[in-house]
Amino acid sequence: MATPTPKAVASEREVVVILFAETRGFTRTSAMLQPPVVLARVAQFFTLVQKAVVKHGGIVRNVLNDTLMASFAGKGMGQRAVQATQEIQGGFEDIEESWTGQFGIRASIALALHAGEVVIGTVDGPIKGQPLFVGDSVSITERLLHRARAGEVILSKPVMDALAETGFKLEPKPLPALEIPRRDPIPLFGVVRDTRLDFT
Repeated sequence: MATPTPKAVASEREVVVILFAETRGFTRTSAMLQPPVVLARVAQFFTLVQKAVVKHGGIVRNVLNDTLMASFAGKGMGQRAVQATQEIQGGFEDIEESWTGQFGIRASIALALHAGEVVIGTVDGPIKGQPLFVGDSVSITERLLHRARAGEVILSKPVMDALAETGFKLEPKPLPALEIPRRDPIPLFGVVRDTRLDFT
């Protein structure tokens, strides 16, 4: 008997700024820690990111392992997304210090921002009520996250264009463009919390 095809219950297409945030160095050392310690530390990181996202008008879309995805929509979405990353970077300094002092964990964070179109909604069937957030822009943002180094925020040109519309001042460093087959390269820019990090 064929499995019924789920049908959309609610759906919309929207242009948003997508944020990915993840820890660097934590999951590698988590195997040496007791499970309650691992979960408490991850929750500490997610709480920091969620508070910054919500404060600046964003929505948390997904959490997996030590990675959180969020989105920002509407007026000034680029500026609000960048302000959220700045708050996350600053707030992680205390977390990083406590993790090192209490557990010997050497960790940092990496963040990525990209703007583009997504489909948002829910379907019926077995995953009824589970919010879906789908689009090529999500995959691109995830690629940017993988390019980001410890302590770095990578922004795509669409995000920089959104910032220019609001007059928000940011002085990122140009990075090698993201090359995707059969597409125009996407110019990238980086901002680091610690200026001693090398961009070469």
